[in-house]
Amino acid sequence: MTPSLRRLTGVVLALAMCASSCEEADKPGLDFPSTVATTPAPDPEPPPPDRAPDSSAVAMERLCEEPAFPEPSPVKASADVPPEIARLQRRVEIVRDLRYRDPVAAESVNGSEMSRRVTEAFEIQYPRDFYARRSKAWSTVGVLPEGTNLREALLSFGEGGIVGFYDPATGELVYIGSGDLGFAETFTLAHELTHAIDDQHFDLTRLDPLVTGCRDEEFQAALGAVEGSAQFFATEVLREFPAPVGADDLDIAGDLSALDDVPPFLLALQLWPYNYGHGFIIALERRGGLELVNRALRRFPVSTEQVLHPERYPNDLPQPVDVPALDAVGWEDLDVMQVGEEWLRAMLELRVDQDTADAASAGWDGGVYRAWTSGGQVAVALRTVWDSPTEARQFHDAIDLWIGESDVPADVRLENGAGVLAIFATDDAALQLISSAV
Repeated sequence: MTPSLRRLTGVVLALAMCASSCEEADKPGLDFPSTVATTPAPDPEPPPPDRAPDSSAVAMERLCEEPAFPEPSPVKASADVPPEIARLQRRVEIVRDLRYRDPVAAESVNGSEMSRRVTEAFEIQYPRDFYARRSKAWSTVGVLPEGTNLREALLSFGEGGIVGFYDPATGELVYIGSGDLGFAETFTLAHELTHAIDDQHFDLTRLDPLVTGCRDEEFQAALGAVEGSAQFFATEVLREFPAPVGADDLDIAGDLSALDDVPPFLLALQLWPYNYGHGFIIALERRGGLELVNRALRRFPVSTEQVLHPERYPNDLPQPVDVPALDAVGWEDLDVMQVGEEWLRAMLELRVDQDTADAASAGWDGGVYRAWTSGGQVAVALRTVWDSPTEARQFHDAIDLWIGESDVPADVRLENGAGVLAIFATDDAALQLISSAV
């Protein structure tokens, strides 16, 4: 579900977000505190996962597949930096209020070469078996159409949406360029150059263990801060140094028809860090200036809840949630995943209106799903905890409505006052069995 581990990407749809950035503070679902914070309290540590032998945390470690990365080789910047790149670097330094510690290697490629590089990296970084198992789990829940190959859908997104990437492992910036820098190219390069300057000061390779450990919710939260920073400062570059908007600016995006093959749920998750991450950084800058923005890159948010509701960063930490091993003969673990507020919100929006989805997911306080398989049957238990019994009931009712709008065998019930357990299965017999066992 995650973007390329060692490549922080700029997607073409981010350009539309940039164009509407002046209205970002009014975006539904984002909370923007108007008061300036005093000196913040020390950052708390996230709670440790449950380490019981049959816990979902242990199962997640066992099922996680780490990509086999080649040893990175740093790429040195050319001594002959194109003047337009050097000029844009200086502008990024001005709005970012930081200085590059090392020259940035920047390479312009055409769309075909970008597609080749994305595909080549994808083959290494997305394990087939892992995503085949996750495809079954997500299809059983009903967030993906039956038969969807999650890995192929992610590749379609990469081929259709990526217009540039920065690789923290090599320090290289690669982008689709056509010579002169118009509006679209300026934004793309400013976005990637922000990644480069942030990496040199805050070490963005700290994202790596979140992905290699399959800590999806924490990774999505951290990516919200990283991509949000790039969105924010790229927008500031265009605000301070306006670039001409030409009719051909979007031509660098290439053929976007590949995005037609990306399921709406997956597309929402892939674009989320750019959109809501941008709002997160706007809120932090208003609350505590660049010092608080920099702090979020030194100490990443640990949940998508903190990004969606910036006033909850850094002190509102999720509760650990567990789904123990299934006590049913013949069933084995298929997949385990951290489930955060954004995943649930995007799920709900597939079948209920946005206001209901936003309100029902806003009281999230922790979540995980665990999936099992037996022969051709699959079952998924999604357990969540909420800030209060009232918010648990609100989510329960939204999921109940969501289930009623789908043809997936499923059931949902309240647990222990502020908990909700939802169970999904490929058939009624599996649903009944798992409901009793869990």
